[in-house]
Amino acid sequence: MTAVLPRDAVAVTLGFLLLPITFGLLGTLLPAFGYLPALGGVELGFAPFRDLFATPGLLAAAALSVATGLAASLISVGITLVFVASYAGTPTLSRLQHLLSPLLAVPHAAAAFGFAFLIAPSGFLIRLVAPVFGIDRPPDILIPHDPIGLAMIAGLVIKETPFLFLVTLAALPQVDLGAARRLSASFGYGRIAGFVYLLWPALYRQIRFAVYAVIAYSSSVVDVALILGPNLPGTLATRLVQWMNDPDLSARFLASAGAVLQLGVTLVALISWFVLEHFASGALKAARDKGWRLVADWLVRRVSILLVGLIGTIVFAGLAILAFWSLAGLWQFPDILPQSFTLRSWMSAWPRVGDPLITTLLTGLASTLLAILLTIGCLERELQTGRSVGEKALLMLYLPLIVPQITFVFGLQLLFIGSGSEHRLPALVLVHLVFVLPYVFLSLADPWRSLDRRYEIIATALGRSRLSVLLSIRLPMLIRPILTAMAVGFAVSVGQYLPTVLIGEGRLSTITTEAVALASGNNRRVIGVYALLQTILPCLAFALAALIPAALHRNRREMKV
Repeated sequence: MTAVLPRDAVAVTLGFLLLPITFGLLGTLLPAFGYLPALGGVELGFAPFRDLFATPGLLAAAALSVATGLAASLISVGITLVFVASYAGTPTLSRLQHLLSPLLAVPHAAAAFGFAFLIAPSGFLIRLVAPVFGIDRPPDILIPHDPIGLAMIAGLVIKETPFLFLVTLAALPQVDLGAARRLSASFGYGRIAGFVYLLWPALYRQIRFAVYAVIAYSSSVVDVALILGPNLPGTLATRLVQWMNDPDLSARFLASAGAVLQLGVTLVALISWFVLEHFASGALKAARDKGWRLVADWLVRRVSILLVGLIGTIVFAGLAILAFWSLAGLWQFPDILPQSFTLRSWMSAWPRVGDPLITTLLTGLASTLLAILLTIGCLERELQTGRSVGEKALLMLYLPLIVPQITFVFGLQLLFIGSGSEHRLPALVLVHLVFVLPYVFLSLADPWRSLDRRYEIIATALGRSRLSVLLSIRLPMLIRPILTAMAVGFAVSVGQYLPTVLIGEGRLSTITTEAVALASGNNRRVIGVYALLQTILPCLAFALAALIPAALHRNRREMKV
């Protein structure tokens, strides 16, 4: 029985990853070509695409999506590369790792709100310099929502750089850093040049799928685009959400065609990046063959650490500003601090927080528990067969992160509507699972494989069953990484905006959907309350993931993994 369960877990896991994407794409493609019998579409044709391409501003919206996605990804990868190349193997890297790791718990929407409150015309940064320059009213500058998306790019960079940084650190042990450092230094190469020539190609192959996921997300993001991105025209993804929520049901055909176009936009971004990879590889080989040692790289190294420190400072400062606004009484421009503090905003918002909070907790906990069970089943099967996850399996894990959410989740929404089912909460949990499962698996896989198997061999030799070994040895010893993976999965679920909006259909709302919905209202006090709640929930999950193992292992320090 214990051998059957892991084998079934692999098949079920692949089903949870691939079937929603497959059926979701099918549910998007058919209406895109005019077939949706529930709305009178019974013949295939190109009418929805003709209506789509006749929409004013469509080309500008698509170009904006590609440009902002590529720019944010390129800047994030560049900062990560230069900083890791400069400080890998030094205490500085370890210290900044502790600074940036908590940023993973901050949802994109909360970080975007905090950043917006910093850079807005009446934001905290303008207030700081107002007395110096004699500014007595907010300047008439369109920040955020600038027409070329600079604020949106910056908002994506401050969230994606920590993610890529930590992914790179996880892959760093796969290369021989010490030997490469000594070899490059013996030939007179600078720290950055030696790292890039000797280690970066192999390291990049380890993180390539994560980079592709960042590109796909950045080119199709909705919540950050609504908070920081341009309005006229907006990105293609924000236009699609408007059509999907249009009271005129015939707009569903237009939205489906637009979702297919969004898939094409993301493919263009990924292909452009693929071409850029080849140009960068050629440039790297040319620089290496010409012997460019780039010894005088101290300025670049200093700039990289300043940028990484600035990213951390911006996120934490933004959260502090959110806290100030949630407690602010009268706060007139250009006062740096509120004239008074009050709990009025929390007390007025609390009665409306209950239902979204319950939905957030139920969806996050249920999807995370399912993800951890499936992950453990797959990893146990891997141990039994002795075959590690290959590149094709990794691609399937990253597939829900690379395919734009809006492309297949909208198709799932149409399928749920067509089924007539009223069970929205189970459907929401299953859709969240599609996005939670990859992060949980990637977080737990390395610790699970690294555990010394001699413990299990001894237990098996003493007559313990496979299930008994799992429950009494492996799970207790790996309780810390298991809870950490669960905290990561819960944080991912809490931050899901688009799947909740589309699958919930307004009947189910979470803290994230309520917070983003408030973006158009510009009530900073209420936004501060919801954005802080959105951040507190993942932080509590990570705190529990640290405290529970510490309590359980307080008398068993050698079991700490």
